[in-house]
Amino acid sequence: MSLDPAEYLRLDGQGSLGATASGIAFATATGDVLEASCCAPGVFRVRAGPVTGPDYAIVHDNAHACSVAQSPPGTWTLAVEDVALEIVATPLRLRLLYKGVALIQSATDARHDGTPHWPTIGRSRHGGQWVAALSLASGAAVYGFGEKSGPLDKRGLLVESQVEEDSGGNNSASPGNVPFAWSAGPAGTWGVFVHSPGRVMHGVGVPQWSQRSYIFTVDDDALDVFLLAADTPAGMLERYAIVTGRAPAVPLWSLGLWLGCESHASAEATLASVSELRQRQIPFDAVTLGPGAVTPPEELAGASATQGGVAYGSPVIEKINAEHARVCARESPYVPVAGPLFHELAARGYLLIDGTGQPYIQPRERSTADGGKVATVECGIVDFTRADAFDWWRDAHAMLFDDGVAALASDEGGDIPEDAYAANGDSGRHLHNVYPLLYQRCLYEATTHFQRPEDAPPVIVASGGWAGSQGQPVATGGAAQRDWEGLASTLRSALSAGMSGVPYRSIAIGGGWGPPPSPELALRWLQLAVFASHLHVRNDSAHAPWALGEAAEAITRKWLAFRYRLLPYLQQAADHAAATSLPVMRAMPLAFPGNALTRHVETQFMCGDSLLVAPILEAGGEVEIVLPPGAWYDLNSRQRFPGQRVLRYRAALDQFPVFGREGYALPLGKAVAHTGEIDPLRPLDALWMFGRPQAPLAGYVQAAIGAGPGGAMTLDVAPDLAVEFFGDAAGVAIARRPLDPEA
Repeated sequence: MSLDPAEYLRLDGQGSLGATASGIAFATATGDVLEASCCAPGVFRVRAGPVTGPDYAIVHDNAHACSVAQSPPGTWTLAVEDVALEIVATPLRLRLLYKGVALIQSATDARHDGTPHWPTIGRSRHGGQWVAALSLASGAAVYGFGEKSGPLDKRGLLVESQVEEDSGGNNSASPGNVPFAWSAGPAGTWGVFVHSPGRVMHGVGVPQWSQRSYIFTVDDDALDVFLLAADTPAGMLERYAIVTGRAPAVPLWSLGLWLGCESHASAEATLASVSELRQRQIPFDAVTLGPGAVTPPEELAGASATQGGVAYGSPVIEKINAEHARVCARESPYVPVAGPLFHELAARGYLLIDGTGQPYIQPRERSTADGGKVATVECGIVDFTRADAFDWWRDAHAMLFDDGVAALASDEGGDIPEDAYAANGDSGRHLHNVYPLLYQRCLYEATTHFQRPEDAPPVIVASGGWAGSQGQPVATGGAAQRDWEGLASTLRSALSAGMSGVPYRSIAIGGGWGPPPSPELALRWLQLAVFASHLHVRNDSAHAPWALGEAAEAITRKWLAFRYRLLPYLQQAADHAAATSLPVMRAMPLAFPGNALTRHVETQFMCGDSLLVAPILEAGGEVEIVLPPGAWYDLNSRQRFPGQRVLRYRAALDQFPVFGREGYALPLGKAVAHTGEIDPLRPLDALWMFGRPQAPLAGYVQAAIGAGPGGAMTLDVAPDLAVEFFGDAAGVAIARRPLDPEA
């Protein structure tokens, strides 16, 4: 993709229009007003051009007081605490400073005559697009942009922020996009968030544009950019959450295994499968149903249960609940023209329309209950920009929750055509990216309104999304090809999403398309998913790892038992994610910023604070592991390894490379069949200590550390809690005494 700076009118500040308590505005030579303001400590907003499109409430528009000073003449500085935004009016230049050091500034590319090659901010001469150019320091790695299956470091890449329905993870397209990027350096971490529903193209040091600059174009009538500064990448995710919102807490049961039963031909098939897995001692907590599980496909004409006006029968749900499993109902926002609901919603004006004002008709490919393809179905598309349509669709789910459904799964919605129009006047050109966000909000509100108290807090399964979608967890991501490279792309996509402010991620065990996986591949996928915040698997004989032979079933049972033992730890990590936006799965550059050895490692991650996970991504069981600073204990051998080194590790099929971080602890529960068997007052069964405790144990409920004379420590634990030390436990005493369960 070529980009010509001559195609853009350069904005230069021709004079101040006045300062306020939170910022300043400038007149420009192009006639646009340029505004700069402070939204929070470390968060500045720069806007130019007329705001003509609808507001989709992507950002929290908070004004924060800052000082505004002009010195020298023509240079203005907005400052709050340790962060400042410096603006030179003519030619327009920006600098973001943290503790007096510039983290990022306008692009420094120059022509031979010394004039800037790229505009700091430019408006297309043809309208409808903007460009902005910022400098990149040599060697600076840039992360973020949402669910991207390529390299975590996007330096040198052209990255598109545009929602695309499932692409298989083999190219740059993805259903989950976040136009947010950051880079960490010795002086601090800078971030850029482009607030727009439009398509954004990011040239991150692309040689065809500029290898020394981060240049992005925005398809919108106005430019709206947030410049963020923090001390660390973790602090940067906090800043981003200030702008777009935090992910809420998720229920404990959602951390258990989810079974995808959409391919089952009948309710009887699903019930038989659920009962069989309980008998085979495969632990799970949720069952996702497709319409075919309770209603013949021809009666639904390819619609979801809610669209067809057909609720999942309460007897079916009751029987699944009797097996101690929750039910998740999958649906889509497409209403078949031949179905009973289309004409009613069309008459109400609840569907997107075409250029003639008639309901927009989009052909959709539908599958039979057994996964076979059927003829294309013509469908209308629900218009979630219209408040009464949004409310109607939300409230139509009441019958599902009355019957006992615990969660909803959003399906599709990522390919809204450009020539469709919404009630708010927006076209598909801008609605395309935010439509999944609006749809997810609707389902999340429905769950919040109608779910049973015992299922709270609300959770949905969200495929794809845009900035702000983290507010409606949990993201599943696109379906990967079923091979070793598909497993690797699944890992990178999850880590990239976590680096983009999406703290929860459900891993689809075994991928989504292609030939069935081998037992080895399926088991390695499962072992990786054990350490994700959420995990799900297609429950059929060709893809589920427990269905691939007796040996695979035994290994599956072992690792799912460990997953359920991990739940107290994962719940703590999830709660921490809700409070800080730090993901459960943490890429090495996020967990260990500034460390040269781990900076470009993208095939391993931290699960919470205590565990280093190094997935096996090729056949044969070998993997190269980069150990970060500190010391690490192999959970298989209990051997201690000093950090800052590279290991070549070989693991048998029933083993997996996981290391405990020295000074930290791992709380474990009992191996259970489902989360209903966990005692909420005494969730812990064991506490694994990796060497002498250094990190606080607060939050483990049943453990507390007190320092004694001479540095001696006493570990207070409940009488029935087993404590195991990996490595040296000298100077640590164990005191067993009843603890307050509410402490």
